Amino acid sequence: MTGLLARVVRRRALEQVNHVAPVPPGAARGLVADVYAQVERDFGMLAPPIALHSPAPEVLAAAWAILRESLVASGAVSRTVKEAVAAAVSRRNACPYCLDVHATMAYGLMTGRDAAAVAAGRTGEIADAGIRRAVAWAVGGPDDVPVPVEQAPELWGTAVTFHYLNRMVNVFLPGGLFPSAAVPRRLIGLLTRPLVRGVREQGASARLLAPAALPDDLGWASGNAGVRQAFASASAVLEAAGATAVPDDVRELVRGELAARGGRPPGPSRGWAQEAAARLRPAERAAGRLALLTAIAAYQVDATVIDDFRRDTADDRKLIELTAWASFTAARQWAYAAAQQAHR
Repeated sequence: MTGLLARVVRRRALEQVNHVAPVPPGAARGLVADVYAQVERDFGMLAPPIALHSPAPEVLAAAWAILRESLVASGAVSRTVKEAVAAAVSRRNACPYCLDVHATMAYGLMTGRDAAAVAAGRTGEIADAGIRRAVAWAVGGPDDVPVPVEQAPELWGTAVTFHYLNRMVNVFLPGGLFPSAAVPRRLIGLLTRPLVRGVREQGASARLLAPAALPDDLGWASGNAGVRQAFASASAVLEAAGATAVPDDVRELVRGELAARGGRPPGPSRGWAQEAAARLRPAERAAGRLALLTAIAAYQVDATVIDDFRRDTADDRKLIELTAWASFTAARQWAYAAAQQAHR
């Protein structure tokens, strides 16, 4: 059944993606083919949140590397705890697609009661103390990482990865994975259990990306070689993508708005992004509005925002590079702010 599920997902993976045309598996070559093969081997299926990055092959490899080495690779933190963190962060970021995926995975790994509590955001009802502490931290409860120091890189890595992926998914895969809330997560979770069991060696993604130095603000990754290499290389790729696809003034504006807002969500209107982008030169305003919305309120991105950006460039690669840079910058900002809070 799991093999059948993987084949069905492989066929449908690219049909769900909006705004860009991902590389079909049969047409994948070079780095894209290498990433697709590793995703199917280690994640069990070609996940649409990863495949959507394929118009920008280096960004695709970066997105997969941080997901693989934090969530998928076997290490000091159980996959059960990491799936719970992934689901909790996705709920916090209003990402129904990722919440569907990882809450469903949770049903295959923990008791139905705990999985239901994770999916619904009822942290206090989680009976397993380790899962409860990790989820509470992920949604902003405790001030420090609730695990031994050797486990921290995987827990931080999983949370940062989903702060990144939730934004990309809300832009390119809006809506939930399942067409109806009546789809039984518990049953599908049991069917997908084999996909999350077994050992995946650490560091296998390293061959996909050039080595790089770990930025100071990602120092939490330094205690795990696989996580450190993935985030160091991914940050280099995504900063290079930003330098190519995002004007300097837009990057400065996004960083400033992220710092000023301190993680506080905007109201229901997109007027705040329009107002902030108005400070840019006219030719940069569409890119500025898209980058701001992606970083701060990705669920507010729609076809009109994308079409505005497309008037200046019809290039799928540039669209992926801009949104990936904005998403990763926001994820890094979350981690930096959380780390500062933990050390007060």
